[in-house]
Order: sequence, then C-alpha cells, then structure tokens
Amino acid sequence: MKKALIVRLSSLGDVIFNIPLANVLHNNGYEVSWIVSEKGYDVVKDNPVVKNVYLVPRLKWKKHPFSPRNFFEYLSILREIRKENFDIAIDTQLMFKSLIWMLFCKADRKLCFKQGKEFSPLGGNEIIDFPGRYSCHSVLEHLQYAKYLGLEGTGDIKFTLPPSSDETKKRIDKLLENIDKSKPLVIIAPATTWRLKHWDKDNWKVLIDAVKDDCSLVFTGTNSDKGLISYIGGDNFTNIAGQTDIKELIELFSRAALVIAPDSGSAHLARAVNIPAVISIFCCTSRLKFGPFGDEKYFAVDGGLKCQPRICGSCSLSGDDFEKCVKVPNPEEIISIVNKVLKKSKA
Repeated sequence: MKKALIVRLSSLGDVIFNIPLANVLHNNGYEVSWIVSEKGYDVVKDNPVVKNVYLVPRLKWKKHPFSPRNFFEYLSILREIRKENFDIAIDTQLMFKSLIWMLFCKADRKLCFKQGKEFSPLGGNEIIDFPGRYSCHSVLEHLQYAKYLGLEGTGDIKFTLPPSSDETKKRIDKLLENIDKSKPLVIIAPATTWRLKHWDKDNWKVLIDAVKDDCSLVFTGTNSDKGLISYIGGDNFTNIAGQTDIKELIELFSRAALVIAPDSGSAHLARAVNIPAVISIFCCTSRLKFGPFGDEKYFAVDGGLKCQPRICGSCSLSGDDFEKCVKVPNPEEIISIVNKVLKKSKA
C-alpha cells in the first residue's frame, strides 16, 4: 500500500479543512498518516481515514522552549516517522514549523506550494506553483495537491470525524437533560481566540432575544469565554462553557439543528459533523477562504465592507471605519437566516 503523510500541525479549523484531502488520499489507496499538534489531535486520532497520528506537543514545548527534553522528544517522534518510508509527504501548513518536519521525514516525494511562507518551500523536492492559493477556499487549496497527483474524486468533498463513544454520548445526555426537546436545538459558540473575530456582544444580545422562544439554546466555549456568554444572556439558558472537549462537541453538534459562531474552530467542527446548519459570522477574516464549505445549509456572513474579505490581525483604518467589521452584519440579517433554518427544521 502506498503511504502518504500530511503535515498540518494546527489550528483546529485548519486541520479540519485538510480532512477532505485525507479522504481523497484514502479513497485512492493511500495509507494516510498525519503530523498534528494538540489543538487538532482529537479530530485526527481515530478518524476512519487516518492510519497513524504523530502528536507534536508544541504547547508543552513552548512552556520550556530550551529544554533538552524537547529536543530528544522531537528526535523520538522523527525516528518513528522515518521508519515508515513514506511515498509522499504533503506540507499544508507551509510555515517554518512544518518545514522542519518535511526536511527530515524521509519521504520519497515532498510536496509543497511555491507560495509557502517562512522558507517552507525548502522542505520540498516537488514545488507546486499555485498562484490562486489566497483566492480560493482552504479546502480547495489543499485539494490542489490531490489534483497535482492525478487522484480521482477531488470533486467529492467529504468530512469524516471520529465516532462518538458510549461514554461521550452519556456525557452529552447529562448536559442536555434539562433542555426543551420539543424545540430545535441551537448551539451558540460566540467566542474564539482573535479579538477582531468577535462579533459585537450587543449584537449577540439582540439575536438571542429574537430567537430564544423558537428554539432550545445551548451555549458553549471555554472557561475564559464565560464572561462574554454571561453578558449576552447565556446564563439564562443552558450554559456548558468549559464543560466539553472536542469529542464531546462533536456529539453535541450532531444533535443540533443549527450552530452559530464566529470564524472559529467550533464553526468548522460543526460543519465537519455534517448534520447541523451552520451560520459563521466573519469580521476580520475572509468568509470566501474560511467559511463553512458547501451550499444550502451553510452560511458565511460578513458586513460587506470595503475592507472585506481580507485577513487582518489589527485594523489599519481610521475614523468611523476603525474596527467597524466587528459591528456588522446587523443582527436582523442573522435573525432572518436563523428563522429560515428553524422553519425548515420543523417542516
């Protein structure tokens, strides 16, 4: 069997965007392995199309960056990778942190884009010129590797995730025991890691007040998101922030009619579950590149500003335009979409 190695360490959403590539490789007879860090580990481990997973504990290494133990742990992981004698290694991270794995992974063919950052093309021996990298969805970007290899099925885009265990299902049963099961379940995950990805908190309040009577609302997030969730009204409903891991979120999303979130790992995970509708609200990032992939029940919404769609960590505009992206779209636009989704789910 041919062996392929995907080098994509982070983040959760970006790892998820690589799952269709793993499916195409698997369906074309490749045994797929994956190098991943902590944030994406739970969607790769036990994924039905991934054979071997190599966990790179980058968060742990960052705590003690100059520890000799880190170096020896790196060598141990690399030794296991080199034993496999991969036919192909594919760099979809395209940064220095993937370059160091590509250089020494011992694959016969090492594929990367010419447009990679931080000298990452130096890790490849087959450099692909893909000038459209920044103008297409990330899923389609990664599938360019499959097209380059001449693989079949690149148009059949499929997300797969690890199956839920009985223990996980019981855990979610317990967390949802008090919701009104006669109404559609709507999950709101309002927070993420970038400040400028956050939709205005008062917009959230307007949205929640408008839809609360037509569905059962559940709020998710981390412990650090509890303040935001409390402000927008989440404490008045089922608030399970800080109580779920990735595997439990997969099971939770599988029971929902709709998930609403900014451009975040939660939004991308909900899309990969394939069951709920997803509304993803975009502020400082590109809905064209990172929106929930697909049509009909997947919505990527921004405010249609002159600076959108683009990706920026800080706002370079001034006056009334400064950080305007977090104020839009108007809540009424999202409310309209929610009402359509809920009407369809009841039909």
